[in-house]
Amino acid sequence: MRIVTRSLLVVAALGVAGCTNPDRFGANGGADGTAGYNAGGDVTTGGIDDPRSVAYFQQRVGDRVLFAVDQSTLTPEGRATLDGQAEWLMTNTEFTAVIEGHADEQGTREYNLGLGARRANAVLEYLVSRGVSSARLKTVSYGKERPLEICSEESCYAKNRRAVTVVAAGLTS
Repeated sequence: MRIVTRSLLVVAALGVAGCTNPDRFGANGGADGTAGYNAGGDVTTGGIDDPRSVAYFQQRVGDRVLFAVDQSTLTPEGRATLDGQAEWLMTNTEFTAVIEGHADEQGTREYNLGLGARRANAVLEYLVSRGVSSARLKTVSYGKERPLEICSEESCYAKNRRAVTVVAAGLTS
């Protein structure tokens, strides 16, 4: 009985340890997505209504574009979102971005890594064509390794076929 009790206590302790403070990294780069710099270069934690904040970028501008099955071609909706991203990045020059390419769970790991890379590159090329410096942009492919939804239905697959632009303040290459 003591082994079972100890095991349960260890599991409970590990579970509580996994519930860390969402702002554990502080205001600069916090997990809440609101960190940024104001015009004076000071850190600010503006919210969704602050046009210089990461939260504004994510929620109002839009941080992701979706793709069709086995495609890396931008849709008209995707281009509209990227136009907003380019405008935001041109206004907020102290931010850099990593463009993450993702795929749904169909296909091999290798194929999906390549597809994610093509999707990220399509976004990068579009942002550069709109005036964003390529020195401020990087790409990474996660393929099918970081799904938003896990199920074997088209509704889930559609959400996972995406490129996400992750912005960060004050980072240099």
